[in-house]
This record gives sequence, structure tokens and C-alpha cells, in this order.
Amino acid sequence: MENPSTPSNFIKNVITEDLNSGKVKEIVTRFPPEPNGYLHIGHARAIWINFTLADEFGGKTHLRFDDTNPIKEDTEYVNSIQEDVKWLGFDWEELRFASDYFDEMYSRAVLLIKKGKAYIDDLSADQIRETRGTLTEPGSNSPYRDRSVEENLELFEGMRSGKFEDGAKVLRAKIDMSSPNINLRDPVIYRISHTYHHNTGDKWCIYPMYAFAHPLEDAIEGVTHSLCSLEFEDQRPFYDWVVVESEMPNVPHQYEFGRLNVGQTLTSKRKLKLLVDQQHVDGWDDPRMPTISGLRRLGYTPEAIRNFIYETGISKSQGVVDRQMLEHFIREDLKLKAPRTMAVLKPLKVVITNYPEGQVEWLEAENNSENPEMGNRQIPFSREIYIEQDDFMENPPNKYFRLFPGNEVRLKNAYFVKCNEVIKDEEGQVVEIHCTYDPETKSGSGFTGRKVKGTIHWIEASQAVPAEFRLFEPLINDEEIEEEEVEGAPEKTFLDQLNPNSLEILQGYVEPGMRVVAAQDKFQFFRHGYFNVDSKYATPERPVFNRIVSLKSSFKL
Repeated sequence: MENPSTPSNFIKNVITEDLNSGKVKEIVTRFPPEPNGYLHIGHARAIWINFTLADEFGGKTHLRFDDTNPIKEDTEYVNSIQEDVKWLGFDWEELRFASDYFDEMYSRAVLLIKKGKAYIDDLSADQIRETRGTLTEPGSNSPYRDRSVEENLELFEGMRSGKFEDGAKVLRAKIDMSSPNINLRDPVIYRISHTYHHNTGDKWCIYPMYAFAHPLEDAIEGVTHSLCSLEFEDQRPFYDWVVVESEMPNVPHQYEFGRLNVGQTLTSKRKLKLLVDQQHVDGWDDPRMPTISGLRRLGYTPEAIRNFIYETGISKSQGVVDRQMLEHFIREDLKLKAPRTMAVLKPLKVVITNYPEGQVEWLEAENNSENPEMGNRQIPFSREIYIEQDDFMENPPNKYFRLFPGNEVRLKNAYFVKCNEVIKDEEGQVVEIHCTYDPETKSGSGFTGRKVKGTIHWIEASQAVPAEFRLFEPLINDEEIEEEEVEGAPEKTFLDQLNPNSLEILQGYVEPGMRVVAAQDKFQFFRHGYFNVDSKYATPERPVFNRIVSLKSSFKL
């Protein structure tokens, strides 16, 4: 794997100090996704940090599903997350589920009640929210806060046995309703939910809250360095409180790093799920989605994503990375790997009137001019070919060097051709052009008699393979869409920024040598960019190509 170690960063320094001081003997990290959606490009940084740092120091990483909210979870997400992590090039030491620890979590909650550190509250969710206070004003105590230990134990057992309806009662930590950290104002740690769980079935009707369960999971698994994104920084005091007050033998420590935000890219699972549920996109793996599966279907490689993450580094600061940086790394990864071939996306028929009828000539073309080891291929040439509509203009502007009446251009890997006649339909649209070719100008012949300024690509008509091409633009128009939240209607805000031109579907042709292609095969189409065979809609009879990225960019590392 490329870039096997991480660049110098503050987490790496902490780990080095902990090992050198003997504070820890072995590094244990974990990647702990909630199975309530598909992984996205932001998760790729968390995956890379946890697995790469542990591996660099001879430690281990668990893949653990924080499956504490069965209402939103599904085995589809469990399976997709495992697939994505492996596709990115990582493997876990052990596969874990938070739900495997529900018995232990329950016993720790009972311990908190016995210590007077937790109580059953009958307030509704809205009432709890109203009495929580604000960032500048303290909260107020619940009228149920001073229940006796015995009553709390009895009620908690009643919650577990199913005596109460959803929302009737919750278990809250008893900390400090006047704390300046709002996360310490008696947070809810258990709620009632008569919901089937994908892993435990109907065993439980109460479930721990994520903020309570997460530190316990880390402690149970012996995690030494709990690495998470910066939005959890304010949760760290409660994380530490849970570990200490629950009297966990192992004491993990939480470290936060800046999350990865990419321009014009959503990384909110709630918003991404809304796009899927409302069918704005073609599923979680739509090539316009920033999910790992979407990027894979678009044509990104794990190497390109890992190299991108490596270059963005690890820091405590938040920021937005230019989308062009991600695109730069897929170009760099594919430029020596992808065969270079020709495709016509918007066909215009050309008849070469002085070329013998019925004759087919085979010409030699390089598969990749930057990688001679990829060899050459044979392509057919005949009297009728297709060129791009954009490569012909009847009345061109100055410095237009492609085909127009009276002008001569080179057909790549073939001959010079000159436009002599334009054929139009009843509406005046150009439907065919007639040219003549010069047999002396064959590519590779050494002809130097004259020069032309334009070279265009083409496909021989009789053996052309019909193909579909899907061209993508960013799904979101606004560069700062993740920052834009209007209270009361955040969904409307970002849905208003959807790009109506994010997908363009074209019908054209590819070379006959591409009649048999497989999903995930990648090519560079001359002058168009890098393309990937779609894994969902391509058929043996009609290949479908997704444009991964155009050929050129102004981005500089």
C-alpha cells in the first residue's frame, strides 16, 4: 500500500510519548461507524487515521458498529461499511458491535444509579430540552431528579421489562445542570424503544444513548487512543465522566482531529439519506454522491483516495479542501494505468468520398503514450466515420483549427482530411459532412509535405460500438453548503442548492476493441477525460461509461 505511514502530526506525537513512557504497551484504535447510512469521503480520513496509525506502531484496529439506535439502523449499512473499508485497503483485527455489550452497559447504568449518579426522569423530550438551559444560562433541575436509589432501580428494571411506552421515561446521568458545558447537564443515557434490533432481535426494549455507550465500548475493548473528529471535543468531559464513574478497568483517552470537508460536497448522512429517500439521486452509490460506494462507481480508485487523504494531513483545525485536489489524485493515479482510446460522445457522420467503398484498413495506435509497456492496438478505418459535433463548424471564429468547409485536419492515428461539402436536414441542421483524404499523409509514414493545426478523434462507422456516456457535475452548487443551516428548515436550504445539470447522458460510440468491457474498467478517452464502466447500467450489448474526471485542471499541489 502506498504511503504506509502518516506524516508528522499531533496524534502521532502523543502515541510516541505514550509508548516511550510506558503508559501503554500496545496501541489499540477503532473505527466506530453507526450503521445508519453509507460511508462518505469524510469517513475515509477517519478510517485512514485509525488503521494507519495503529499499523505504523504495530498495534491493532477494530471495526466496531455503534448500533445503539435500531430505528435508523439496517444490515444493508453494516454490509456496505465492511465492503467500503476493505475496498479502501484496510482490514480489521476484530469485528465488533456495540450491541454485543448491552448487558455490560446495563450493569454499568445500574451501578451509576446505585452510586446516586443517575436517575429516572418522566419529563418528555421537549420538556428536557426546554429545561436544559442555553449556552449562557444554566438549566433547571427535573422534579424527578431526587428520586431514591431504590425507586430508580425499580423503575429502570420496569423500563427493561417493557412496562412503559416509548418516551414515557428515560435514564439521565446526574451531573450538574448549571455546568458551562451543556453536555454535562444531566444528559439522557438510556431511552425506551420497542424496536427490533438487527443484532439482538427483541431482547431489549431500552437502548443506551450513543454518548454513553461509546466510551464504555472503548473501555471494554481496551482502546488506548479514541480518535474522533473535532465536533466531539465538547463531549470529551462526559466521555471521561462515564469511564470514571462507571469504574471501567481500562481508561481510554479521546483525541480529536479536524474533519474532512470537500468543496461542493455534502458530508451529512442525514442530508445524504434525504437525497436518497426523495430520489434526487440514484441510490447511495449514485456517482454524484460523495459516498465511498458512489466514488467507487464513478471510477475512483482506493489508491487515489488514500493519496488524497495523506496529502490533506491530520490537524486540529477545520477547513474546506478544494474539490479539484481530490480530482488531481485520480488523474495522477490513472495516467499510467488507463488505456487511452477514442470515443465519440456527440456523433456527426463523415463520408470520405475518395476512399474506396467497401475497404477497411487497420491502423496502429498506442494504448498509452506515457506508458509504452501497455503496447499498441489495431483500429479500423474506412470510408465512413463519426467525429464529434463540436469538432465541426460551418462558420468558425478566428483561431478555430478543427474541421470547417475548406479546412484540413488530421484524424488521430490516420490521415489528413479536408471538408468539401455540408449536408443538412429540412430544419437546416448539419447531419453529415463530406471530405476527401490524402493517402500520402498516413500517421507514421513520415509525411512532411505540409502541416495542419488541428487533430481530431474519430470512430470508424461500420464497426462502431454504441455506448452511453454519463457526464457529471457537482451535485451541490454552493461551495459552503455544509455551513449553511437555517434554523427550522436546514433541508430546504441545501435542497435549494441542488444542481439541475449535475447529470448529462449522451449516446455515442467507442472503438470495436471495447465491445467487451467489464464493470470498473477504466479508460482515458482522447480529449474527453477518464471514464469508468458503470457497475449498474452497463450491459454486454451496450456499455455505459461514467466520466470520472476531465483531463485538465488548474489545480497545483
